[in-house]
Amino acid sequence: MASVPSLAATVHQRVADALSAALPEAGAADPLLRRSDRADFQANGVLGLAKKLKANPRELAAQVVQGLPADGVLADVEVSGPGFLNIAITDAAIVSTLAARAADDRLGVPYADNPGTTVIDYSQPNVAKEMHVGHLRSTVIGDAVVQILEHRGETVVRRHHIGDWGTQFGMLIQYLIEHPHELDHESDAADGEGEAAMSRLNRLYKASRTLFDSDEEFKTRSRDRVVALQSGDTETLDLWHKIVDESKLYFRGVYDKLDVEIVDEDIVGESAYNDDLQAVVKDLEESGVAVRSEGALCVFFDDVKGPDGNPTPLIVQKSNGGFGYAATDLAAIRNRIGTLKADTLLYVVDARQALHFRMVFETARRAGWLPEGAAKQLAFGTVLGKDGKPFKTREGETVRLVDLLDEAIERATAVVREKSENLGLSEEETVERGSQVGIGAVKYADLSTSMARDYIFDLDRMVSLNGDTSVYLQYAYARIQSILRKAGDVAPAAHPELPLAPAERALGLHLDEFAEVLSSVAETYEPHKLAAYLYQLASHYTTFYDQCPVIKAETPAMVENRLFLCDLTARTLRQGMSLLGIRTPERL
Repeated sequence: MASVPSLAATVHQRVADALSAALPEAGAADPLLRRSDRADFQANGVLGLAKKLKANPRELAAQVVQGLPADGVLADVEVSGPGFLNIAITDAAIVSTLAARAADDRLGVPYADNPGTTVIDYSQPNVAKEMHVGHLRSTVIGDAVVQILEHRGETVVRRHHIGDWGTQFGMLIQYLIEHPHELDHESDAADGEGEAAMSRLNRLYKASRTLFDSDEEFKTRSRDRVVALQSGDTETLDLWHKIVDESKLYFRGVYDKLDVEIVDEDIVGESAYNDDLQAVVKDLEESGVAVRSEGALCVFFDDVKGPDGNPTPLIVQKSNGGFGYAATDLAAIRNRIGTLKADTLLYVVDARQALHFRMVFETARRAGWLPEGAAKQLAFGTVLGKDGKPFKTREGETVRLVDLLDEAIERATAVVREKSENLGLSEEETVERGSQVGIGAVKYADLSTSMARDYIFDLDRMVSLNGDTSVYLQYAYARIQSILRKAGDVAPAAHPELPLAPAERALGLHLDEFAEVLSSVAETYEPHKLAAYLYQLASHYTTFYDQCPVIKAETPAMVENRLFLCDLTARTLRQGMSLLGIRTPERL
């Protein structure tokens, strides 16, 4: 089905045509249409245009009003102030437009005009280390952006650039070789799946790190082991594969709990680019983009200097021949643009890495690997505790992500159990809904905040039924499903001939904005704007529910029309929340 133009688009076109007819010399003028608290819409473009062409703004506005068609869309157009147009829409136009949206499985949301291929780099856990609260934002934001872009028709390639290479693996593998009894516990991980695997790896990592920091000879052997790993030594590679596989088991468990789909082919770690690093170095050095400085291969920037005023370079290759993050990031860009044929590269990475990525993108651009503007970091802020400081345990350690999610589920399950006793839910159903509500609460708290800002992790607020929370949205959806069930055989049906109450109009006009909001969110990669729209939608619905009886409306036609508004609201909530990765239980 073709996309359904919004009422805003329809009104914009009518006013623009009337403006061009009244003042042909203005050409295709923009009426600057916006929503208004004084009418349904206000057009402010007449004033600026009249001033530019030295015309009387009120007279020009009156001419525009005279040129507007009487086709059942515009109920009233009033000239206000020095030449603003206050525009009211007919009730019939609102209901008819919504009916067209409801007839479309996509709710009138168009596909992008020129969809391309986007590679999005997000989540980025580290092998042999537990995922912590710092991984939450990257995973949740990245997953939402993926869903939104795919819904718009974009081809999206997910990339989880996991830390699976480098010195720490030489250290860990060397420790295992020198402590073979640790390998005897290999079955523990299989028995307990991901959690036991990571608990064991985490313990081994700490033990090997302690030895690495205290024993210079072990440190030397560990570094030699890195060389063996990079050169493909069989014993070293076998142990490395075991460590990576056990870590992936753990990652899958965390992602499942977070209700995020991750598949193995999306996990392309630093190791995947190992064979390309020498080519990266060769190309950068031969092209003059990078130069040798004190033995290291560096890229310099005029505007990047240290506290001492000296240039701070991007180090592609260390003086000892080793490679850091810059080299693998550059190799990844070459692969994503050259092999995967991506038009856009997105990096959902902590804002504190902004300088690193600015230098990497500029280096790739200078080398001719990255078109201007093709890469963007979606930088996010920090998760804070209630004290306003980075979220830590009481002992000052980083909070494990699984512990945080488990607590959210436990809190939400208690809320669901208390509120849904009269629904007759089984314990299994209560726990399932508790998980959906708890995980939804965590995701929504993150996604309803502009990603550039820090936010406070407060479970008490997150699982509240009141305020801007996912629970409020989920209960609005469940309330609608309850009404639709109570309606029995009475089917929702649009009735454009009926007059609308103020709360119905407000709900209808907001429903009509869904497609435009979603298009804007996809263009700017700002999921918080979709979350804000959905919260406003639930708020409009609450007002409608309080002021407009549905099942007990005055006439059968009014019942059907209000059921229609309920149903479209539920479908819009469900679609919008699904794009944010949040479930909508049918009963709560």
